[in-house]
Amino acid sequence: MIRPRFARTLAAAAALLTFTSLAVGCSSSETTTTADGKTVLRYEGTTGQVSFPELAADLGYYQKVELNWIGDTTSGPQSIQNAATGQTDFGGAFNGAVLKLAAADSPITSVIGYYGSDKETFNGYYVLDGSPITSARDLIGKKVGMNTLGAHHEFLVREWLAREGLTPDEIKQVELTVVPPVNTEQALRQGQIDVGTLGSVFRDKAVERGGIRPLFTDESIFGSFTYGSLLFRNDFIAKNKDAVADFVQGTARAIRWTQTTPRDDVIAKFKDIITKRGRNETTDLVGYWKSPGVAGPGGVITDKEIQTWIDWLVRNGELEDGKLTPADVYTNEYNPYANGTYPADSGPDGQALAAK
Repeated sequence: MIRPRFARTLAAAAALLTFTSLAVGCSSSETTTTADGKTVLRYEGTTGQVSFPELAADLGYYQKVELNWIGDTTSGPQSIQNAATGQTDFGGAFNGAVLKLAAADSPITSVIGYYGSDKETFNGYYVLDGSPITSARDLIGKKVGMNTLGAHHEFLVREWLAREGLTPDEIKQVELTVVPPVNTEQALRQGQIDVGTLGSVFRDKAVERGGIRPLFTDESIFGSFTYGSLLFRNDFIAKNKDAVADFVQGTARAIRWTQTTPRDDVIAKFKDIITKRGRNETTDLVGYWKSPGVAGPGGVITDKEIQTWIDWLVRNGELEDGKLTPADVYTNEYNPYANGTYPADSGPDGQALAAK
């Protein structure tokens, strides 16, 4: 049985699986500046969590931008849609969703990777211990629960099914259904779904209670891999290049800080930030943070992290072959770990990391 206090924590955690630094709010696309000339970037955060831009701001890594939090959201696709339409200044989502937006001729560019998987941070696709499901073929006619469709989890499930040899027609027979993250474990245990998508606090607590096993994980498919990126509109970049460059360098340094700093110190910093910003949040979720889950140093994006999903969309008939290349949708131009300002084996201050 889930204790009431923890139930409240889980309810707050519904934003955790889409760890975004995102967008939704006022509809004006006009850029504003502070009295001292800094460009104000409108964004939305995640309840009970600290995004990399928020961390960068707290660490003092920005010189030319100031963040303006306008609320919280949990949807990556909605985040980048709002950024693309000028309701906010930057958004973030799974790269497959970014590509779909770009394929619809939305003029956007990803500038830095911000979430993914590694051996500590990953999403698992779980079944009950007594379930007869042991292979991809066993999922034909079965239900897989996930937090949203058209984003990370749908892509990963379909990719796994394809890799396991199912045909497109067979994959269509696997029913993907939306289940709020806070309800996924219960839905799985009650037999309402056959497979439940679990990550972070949801996965940890469900595994702790026992009786479930992973069918596969996203880390088992791709290993250490960055799945999502933060983006800006192209017109915003053209008009505010210095601000975008400052945002990327600061955010990259914040990501690198988490990649090179002991876990306990990162958690302590996150708790301090949440307490100081006064949004009436709990810090309980922060203790479940294990690693940044970003493969490249400072969020450097690679062609493979984009091309994988271009190939997927083409294979599934959702994108015309040749319509997009990785270079069409992302740039590492402003990232100090890609442009040589800081080497990949350095910390956020540019100093070489001690050998482990």
